[in-house]
Amino acid sequence: MRNLAETTARTGNFRPDIQGLRAVAIAMVVLYHTGILEIHNGVIVSFVLSGYLIGSQLLAEVSKTGRVSFGKFWARRMRRLAPGMAVVVIATIVASWVWASPLRFREYANDGLLSVFSVLNWHLAENGTDYFANNGTQTPFQHAWSLNIEEQFYLVFPILLLAVAWLSKKIFRNRALIAVMLIGVIGGSLFLSITQTASNQPLAYFGAQTRAWELAVGVLLALCTKLLSRMYPVLAVVVSWAGLATIIVTGLLITDHTPLPGYADIGTVVGAAMLIAGGCAAPTFGAEWLLKRKPFDFVANVSYGWYLWHWPLLILWPDITGHDITFSDRLRVAGFSLFLATVMFYAIEKRVRANKRLTLQPWRGITLGTGLTATAAAAMALAFVVPLNIPASTPAVVAAADNSINVVGLADVKEAAYQQDLPSNVQPGLVDAPNDATHFGCIDNTNVTAYKLTSNCIIGDKTSDRTIVVIGDSHAWQWGDAFNTLGKDLGVRVVTMAKGGCSPEVYAIQNPQLNREYSECDSWRQSAFDEMDRLHPQVIIVTSRVRQETTQAGAEQTFARLSKVNGAKLVYMTDTPHPGINIPDCLAKHTSEVKACNRSVDQAVEFPQARAIEQAAARKYGAVVFDTLPAFCTATTCPPVIGGRIVYFDDSHMTRSYSLALTSFVEPPLRVALS
Repeated sequence: MRNLAETTARTGNFRPDIQGLRAVAIAMVVLYHTGILEIHNGVIVSFVLSGYLIGSQLLAEVSKTGRVSFGKFWARRMRRLAPGMAVVVIATIVASWVWASPLRFREYANDGLLSVFSVLNWHLAENGTDYFANNGTQTPFQHAWSLNIEEQFYLVFPILLLAVAWLSKKIFRNRALIAVMLIGVIGGSLFLSITQTASNQPLAYFGAQTRAWELAVGVLLALCTKLLSRMYPVLAVVVSWAGLATIIVTGLLITDHTPLPGYADIGTVVGAAMLIAGGCAAPTFGAEWLLKRKPFDFVANVSYGWYLWHWPLLILWPDITGHDITFSDRLRVAGFSLFLATVMFYAIEKRVRANKRLTLQPWRGITLGTGLTATAAAAMALAFVVPLNIPASTPAVVAAADNSINVVGLADVKEAAYQQDLPSNVQPGLVDAPNDATHFGCIDNTNVTAYKLTSNCIIGDKTSDRTIVVIGDSHAWQWGDAFNTLGKDLGVRVVTMAKGGCSPEVYAIQNPQLNREYSECDSWRQSAFDEMDRLHPQVIIVTSRVRQETTQAGAEQTFARLSKVNGAKLVYMTDTPHPGINIPDCLAKHTSEVKACNRSVDQAVEFPQARAIEQAAARKYGAVVFDTLPAFCTATTCPPVIGGRIVYFDDSHMTRSYSLALTSFVEPPLRVALS
């Protein structure tokens, strides 16, 4: 194994090709996030770059001194990262208080706090966050996941490297063990990346364990720099240009439906490694010829700030402008965030990095970074106690005085379509609305492959010898409180069978969280049907979200199967509306203009042709079709507040309060079916 001290001057000096590659990486990220160009994996390029640059610094220090100055290393990282992070985090939470939904403000503050302490990526993994979702669930701090992984790398890697280098010197008298360690990390982490992408995509996407190999590849390149610097010039030219082309082509070939990270990241990592490797030989006409141009150098200098600013601005832009983001808005977000990054670089970042007192005395840099981190954390903590920015509703408008079960009729829905002010005693309370989900029934998560009847799946009159089965997805689960009340009133037990995102009709569903076909739904559905045979229900209620994957054959297959379950009566409840906007968030910003949150029937009633297919299949096999739409919409409008109750707790699911208000609406068809 080579002596690292013998590396060429190229290793320690500024490399224009790497500077330019940093610009390419951030441009890929911003273009993709803003929707200007669908080009993926810019962050992966940054991971390889970070591994190479940090690896080069630390390996050179180990070779020269036999140790790592942790104080100097962490001081450099803090000087580079902490000022920009603190400024953007504080600015983002202030902007969120002014413009974003008040109901999301403390959630944003929590994510901001986690990002400051470099653990947001694990929170996103735990919550099963869909990185590619475009449904308003993203927070303005979500992009910090990649920074958090790098910061975890900066914390752990220097210690690990020093320990392995010391052990390698004792055993081999060279650096062989470092290479073995890196190869082991690459192999193990890549294996986890591939396997966990198939089983738990959010954990694979946000977890450091599946990203370590991308950073380790960069470190391995740093370890091999001297060898790579001897590459024949012609070969180096080919390798560097091929690397750049590989990065761009693989980025364009990946789509939002590609399982990521997994196999798809290999091409990007290989491309970045090729470009870096070819550049080690400094060929005259390599990719550096392009990447050393001034525009690349400028973008690279402000890349960190551009990454920090573009995502919060993108998420908050619709709230700031008051309309859905357009393509021209996306261009404005990209441009304005670049402007903010430029200002921050020259006003703050560059000054901090060049400050000699901070450079010569590492403790000052650590103190500065710690102080800025503490300041940002304090700002997030303050956000938990400041009053929410919710405009007061009109006191004269009063809803029902208690939580009694009301009959919702056509007149209530029609009146709600013209409602202007949010009732001061609306149920649930506006702040509580996002958490007002059903208290009854069970629902299985994405990774569950078989239905299992548990005690919490049984509601209503649990002692009854008559059974109603309700099967579907979350749009079936949302009726839990209504069915629990009706079960008790009608003297029947209700067994709930629900699985998130899983249609009871036999369709091939693409699951956005898994980025693949939802095979867990198929096995779960079959086991649920088998459980029905054992339950001998009197009534089977089928209801779920209507999907674009709907096929006549799939719908008929399900209803044909259910029609054979011990002579049970079939009831098909049509899907509830899907507003497509977060209703509590909308109401929080329009307490005196509730009509602004109305949705037209065309907007809220998804896939009418698919609905017709399912209803026809249900009728063909003897099911009673119960149309739920009159309880939610007039002929033209679906209002967000009906009868003094907020209808949805998010962008499509019914609140518990409104579910209870519909018991009298749902009771007649169930009573008929039971008789």
